[in-house]
Amino acid sequence: MAKAKFERIKPHVNVGTIGHVDHGKTTLTAAISAVLSKTYGGEVKNFAQIDNAPEERERG
Repeated sequence: MAKAKFERIKPHVNVGTIGHVDHGKTTLTAAISAVLSKTYGGEVKNFAQIDNAPEERERG
């Protein structure tokens, strides 16, 4: 039996950020997410929700 074709109904964007510690990578990601959520609809994530990894939260 063949798999059903996956049809994407929302735009999908992969964004990679590289930078030194405390140079605004998470702030930039939060801002991009907020603009895209307002433009295309969706949930706006709080700044604190973006850093999911425990080691990232420990660093602030």
